[in-house]
Amino acid sequence: MFTTFADTISTQLSEELNMGRLNGRVAIITGGGEGIGLGIARRFAREGATLVIAQRKIEVGECVAQSLREEFGVRAQFLATDVCIKEQVERLIADTVSRFGAIDILVNNAGGGIAPKSLAETSDADVAYGMDLNFWSSYWAMQASFPHMQERGWGRIVNFGSLNGVNAHMHTAPYNIGKEAVRALTRTAAVEWGQFGICCNVICPAARTAAYDEFERTWPEAAGAITRQVPNRRMGDPERDIGGVALFLASDDAAHVNGMTIHADGGSHVNGVAWRPDGD
Repeated sequence: MFTTFADTISTQLSEELNMGRLNGRVAIITGGGEGIGLGIARRFAREGATLVIAQRKIEVGECVAQSLREEFGVRAQFLATDVCIKEQVERLIADTVSRFGAIDILVNNAGGGIAPKSLAETSDADVAYGMDLNFWSSYWAMQASFPHMQERGWGRIVNFGSLNGVNAHMHTAPYNIGKEAVRALTRTAAVEWGQFGICCNVICPAARTAAYDEFERTWPEAAGAITRQVPNRRMGDPERDIGGVALFLASDDAAHVNGMTIHADGGSHVNGVAWRPDGD
């Protein structure tokens, strides 16, 4: 049979995407039922990880866990979790260890913000919500996971920042503040926990998600203007582009990568991407 160069590359890529790099590893992914979290879950499943999908939406989480089991033949469990509630986050970690005997990889993907609002109009409650969803959720999960990772002498923590915080985008102060606090937390943990074989890093992504699709639908001119500013001229794919970076950071290959912020954004961070919601 005649084999083209494209066929050869396709075969090699397929093999590279199923190398079992996470065989024997137990990974928690918060917000793992949708968007970037789902993309990471699928990428990890391809590599043999045992997965815990933490999600508020029960029907979404259960469906995703089942699909991962069926498609990839891995162990996958959904645990209903509101990451804004400390007790639920702590229970997530405890239940994972009880079910699977370990927590090797923690991906703090869950996060979000409120409707755009000027800093002058932002309330204490707005900032508190941004901190709960973005910072405190990561902090609680990291603290609860640490003793289990320390005992095993191995751990990977992948947190999520945002260009909104790095570039100080307008009208998203609560989100910006929470995400930048996550980056400071991650660097501090990297310094304190590196001696135990625990590597902590941040991904700042730019990816096509349901939220971005809705933004594109309701404000196509602005979405098009943003995409044109991305050097790669596209938004990333959650599984291929963001999941691939998360996979690297969760693997043995990243044993000497610690305290880093990796921009998986098609080059958006180099000169920045202008973001101007309606309003002054």
